[in-house]
Amino acid sequence: MLKVLVKEIKELRSMIKSWRREGLSIGFVPTMGALHEGHESLIKRAVAENDRVVVSVFVNPTQFGPNEDYDAYPRNIDKDLKLCMNAGATVVFNPEPKEMYFQDKSTSVSVSGLTDVLCGAKRPGHFDGVCLVVSKFLNIVTPDRAYFGQKDAQQVAVIKRMIRDLNIDVEIIPCPIVREEDGLAKSSRNTYLSAEERKAALVLSRSLKMAKKALDNGERDAYKLKELIRVEISKEPLAKIDYVEIVDGDSLNDVEVIERNILVPIAVYIGKTRLIDNFTYEI
Repeated sequence: MLKVLVKEIKELRSMIKSWRREGLSIGFVPTMGALHEGHESLIKRAVAENDRVVVSVFVNPTQFGPNEDYDAYPRNIDKDLKLCMNAGATVVFNPEPKEMYFQDKSTSVSVSGLTDVLCGAKRPGHFDGVCLVVSKFLNIVTPDRAYFGQKDAQQVAVIKRMIRDLNIDVEIIPCPIVREEDGLAKSSRNTYLSAEERKAALVLSRSLKMAKKALDNGERDAYKLKELIRVEISKEPLAKIDYVEIVDGDSLNDVEVIERNILVPIAVYIGKTRLIDNFTYEI
């Protein structure tokens, strides 16, 4: 049950210290708000596995590029609070940017290699911003477990590497993609889509489903699978491919012949809205 909306780090830390004195476990769900059923599934899992759950609602300015949608990113704290309450969160942490970042900040957090491909190649500096804010949240909340959606598969891989390299004592728990009934992956950016674009966006999940079926039928040539996805997406006039890749699930290195566990991530513009989707496949 939601008890408190917290805006200041000092207040949240005081609460967490009291929970620790009681020997309670803490789960953490970082979000940028505009919450939907995907976020709700993360919160409910955290509630089931921990004594207390902190949900952050913070549109992080450091992970947006100069021409990206920071100012336009959907914000509705009242709706977000209601969803958190219904899902069983204990506290919602909703700081202002000035609470999270000093004006003269001079520290950065970077994970090389994993951030040079996929979305990282298309959005320079994005994952530096993600790593910075997540490392700050983990220092503030000191959770036992932190929950991330698998839809942002590269983000999950980057965060796992960061906490390993920095010896941060937290368990990262990836959670499955939550989809609409027609297959579209839940996303805060879906609100940008017109009715026509919303229908066109189904090409993402449809093309991935075709690739998975081909894998099930024994196809192991990564190039052929990528072409299958590209051809299907190209049939949709409103769709413009950003990338279609098949990579190792841990290293994110390109795969030519599928002999191990893989990630199949795609990014596609539907009109002006950039959507991502993926699936993992275990051999």
